[in-house]
Amino acid sequence: MGVNLIIEMSGIIGKKVGMTSIFDAEGKNIPCTVIEAGPCVVTQVRTVEKDGYAAVQLAYDEKKEKNTTASLKGHFEKAGTTPKRKLVEFKYFTEEKSLGDVVDVNLFLEGDYVDVVGTSKGKGFQGVVKRHGFSGVGMQTHGQHNRLRAPGSLGASSFPSRVFKGMRMAGRTGGSRVKIQNLQIVKVFAEQNLLVVSGSIPGAKGSYVLIEK
Repeated sequence: MGVNLIIEMSGIIGKKVGMTSIFDAEGKNIPCTVIEAGPCVVTQVRTVEKDGYAAVQLAYDEKKEKNTTASLKGHFEKAGTTPKRKLVEFKYFTEEKSLGDVVDVNLFLEGDYVDVVGTSKGKGFQGVVKRHGFSGVGMQTHGQHNRLRAPGSLGASSFPSRVFKGMRMAGRTGGSRVKIQNLQIVKVFAEQNLLVVSGSIPGAKGSYVLIEK
């Protein structure tokens, strides 16, 4: 169907809203992230007999019908829902799900611990100082010139006459799939479909995230 699916534990698809802070009962200020979680629609139920594994496919975020392929239109019509932008498969739902069921923030309770998966902010091509935290070659002495952010030696010369794989060098930074584990749910706003989790999560504002139980 032209959609890349990622299989996760039971959870929900959401969107990063931004960061805020909340004071707990002891007066401690806790940095938090606000996530718009769902509502998601069950658009397919995988079974061991038919597919070789069990999973529930969730769809999230409205999409214009004119921008949806014919095959995906039929896929969503089977579930009795409108076209969606994001499709993800989740495993191990405690409750049995059927086609067209809605999964929302009521899946979580305040105090639960969750894992959040997102795509980190892309920073383009970066040098070793920003990418790996190198300190540079050092002081400008003994003929050093404009070497403060240079990587330094890359290895031996005559043997092995090559750069080893995995050497920390300059290159593309960010834009990677990142999972932050054991974030506590501080608040659940069911009417607004919002979750407030402690700490920060990867990605820019408005980017898709997966919240796993």
